Amino acid sequence: MKKVMLKTSLSMAVALASTQLFAAGFALNEQSVSGMGTGFAGRSSAADDASTVYGNPAGMSRLKRQQVTVGGAAVIAKTDISGPGSNLGGETDGDMVPLVGVPMGYYVKPLDDNWSVGFGVYVPFGLVTDYGSDDAARYWGKKSHVEVITFQPTVSYAFNDKVSIGIGPTFNRIRGELGSNLINPASPGRNDGEVKIKGDDTAVGYNVGLLVQATDRTRVGLTYHSMVDYELEGKTRVNSTQLGRLSGSKFDASLKIKTPESVDLSVTHELDDQWTVYAGSTWTRWSRLKDITVDNEVPRPLVGSAFQTIKEEQNWHDTWAHAVGASYKVNKQWTLRTGFSVDQSPTNNHDRSPRIPTGDRRIFSLGAGYSPTDDMTIDVAYSYLWEEDTKVNQASATKGRYQAKYENSAHGLGASLTYRF
Repeated sequence: MKKVMLKTSLSMAVALASTQLFAAGFALNEQSVSGMGTGFAGRSSAADDASTVYGNPAGMSRLKRQQVTVGGAAVIAKTDISGPGSNLGGETDGDMVPLVGVPMGYYVKPLDDNWSVGFGVYVPFGLVTDYGSDDAARYWGKKSHVEVITFQPTVSYAFNDKVSIGIGPTFNRIRGELGSNLINPASPGRNDGEVKIKGDDTAVGYNVGLLVQATDRTRVGLTYHSMVDYELEGKTRVNSTQLGRLSGSKFDASLKIKTPESVDLSVTHELDDQWTVYAGSTWTRWSRLKDITVDNEVPRPLVGSAFQTIKEEQNWHDTWAHAVGASYKVNKQWTLRTGFSVDQSPTNNHDRSPRIPTGDRRIFSLGAGYSPTDDMTIDVAYSYLWEEDTKVNQASATKGRYQAKYENSAHGLGASLTYRF
C-alpha cells in the first residue's frame, strides 16, 4: 500500500503537476524565483543569485560576494473533469488540488578567487491531491500527500575566469501519506472501507555542474542531478468488512522507489548591456518508474491475499523539457524577465490514472528583479500553465470502472529576497 504512496507521490504531482508549475511527473521546478521569471530557460547557465546552488553548483564561482537567497512559490491549480466518472457513482467536480507552497533557501560564500562554498534547502519532488469522500475517483486515490526535502552542502572551484565546476551531496528526506476508499462487496458505493498509508525514508544523492564562459557574452552550463534510491518504511491501516476482526489493524509496509536523474543544458547570451537571452533543455529519466509495488507484512490469514502485495503498472517514459527566455535591464534597479517552456508528460494513455491525469504542458512566465541597493534584490515571478486535455480509462475488479477527461491549468506566484554582505 505504500505503493499507493508512491502513487501518492505521483498524485501529488498531479496536485502540483496539475497545478503545474512543475516539471514532468512529480518533479517540481520551483527552486529559483529569478529562474521562474525566464521559464527556467537559463537554469544551469545564469547564476544570478545563490539559487545557483541547485541550478548549477559551478555557478557559485560567479558570485563574488557572500549572499543569502530565501523565497517561495505558491501554486493555484484548476482542474475541470468531465465524462462518465465511476460506475459506482460519485461526484466529478475536479476540486482536488489545494493551494500548494514550495519553500527554498540558499547561502553562498566565496573563499578566495578559486573556491566557493554554499548550502541549499529546497523541495525537488512533491504532490498533493484530495478528491474527497464522495468523489468518483475515491477508490483510485482519495488523498495523496508526498514531499521530498533536500539539504545540499556544495563546493565549487574556478580553474580560471572561463571554466568552473561544482559538486554537492544531497541528503533527501521523503515522507508521504495516502488514503483510498475500499469497495464494500455487499453494498458497492455505500459503507465503504478505507486504507491509509504513511511512510518515510532518508537517502543520499548528488548534484554536479560545469560552467563555461564560452565568449565574453556567452555562458554554457551543464548540470546533472543524480538518481536517489529510497525504501520507504511505514504503516498501512485498513478498515474493511473483508478483514473481519482484523479490520482496523496496522501492518508494516515497504515501498522501493527511485526519483529519476536529470541533465540540464542551457545557454545564456548577453546581446548588449540591457538584453540577455536564455535557452535550455532538460532530460529526465522517468522510465525508471515501471510499476509501483508495496509489500505489507500481513498476519497469516491474509497471506496470499490482495492486501499482502499491491502492484500498479505505470510504464513511464523519459521526457524532455525545452525553454526560451529573455531579460531586459531597465536601469540599475530594475530587470524585467519573460519565458516560455514546453514539458512532456511521462504518462501514457493506457496506464494514466486519476492520481496523475496529466498531459504535455506549456508554461508562460513573467518576472522582475528590483535592487533598491547593491546589497539587496527582490525577485517576483508569475507563471501560467496549461495542459493538453487527457483521458483516464481504468477498470479493476477491486475498484470498479473510472472514465473521465481532465482539463488542467495552474497559476504560479513566486517571490524571493537576496541579501549580499
